[in-house]
Amino acid sequence: MSDLRELYQEVILDHNHRPRNQGELPDANAVAEGHNPLCGDQLTLYLKVEDGKIADIRFQGCGCAISTASASLMTEAVKGKSVEEVREIFQRFHALVTGEAEGQEFFDEFDSLMALAGVKEFPVRVKCATLAWHTLQQALEGGGVASTE
Repeated sequence: MSDLRELYQEVILDHNHRPRNQGELPDANAVAEGHNPLCGDQLTLYLKVEDGKIADIRFQGCGCAISTASASLMTEAVKGKSVEEVREIFQRFHALVTGEAEGQEFFDEFDSLMALAGVKEFPVRVKCATLAWHTLQQALEGGGVASTE
């Protein structure tokens, strides 16, 4: 189990230091902002939705390692997926990090998301891990500001 925790820590640190899909998306057709007042995490999420699928997704902002890694991992997991698939992935991810469900059966396709499963042990960090995901939902619902409060 120790090796698995170390691997997950490496995944989080890698995505924090080298976030994927970071930056503006000039041709985005859905945008939302996210804010976690408790930790100070802030991000803007840009989506390009075409034919009911996430054709491209990017984010920018500042946040703690968990928040940044989660946003980076999320963008990789949802790019190319349908809006319906994204909503299902969100529900499964939220259940995983809140401890409502064990996640492995949900994430065979998204092994990297399992790196964030440990946040359920630290309830205050759940908000950091879910900020980008709530912001994604806000963007899909027409934009605005998502908050973890």
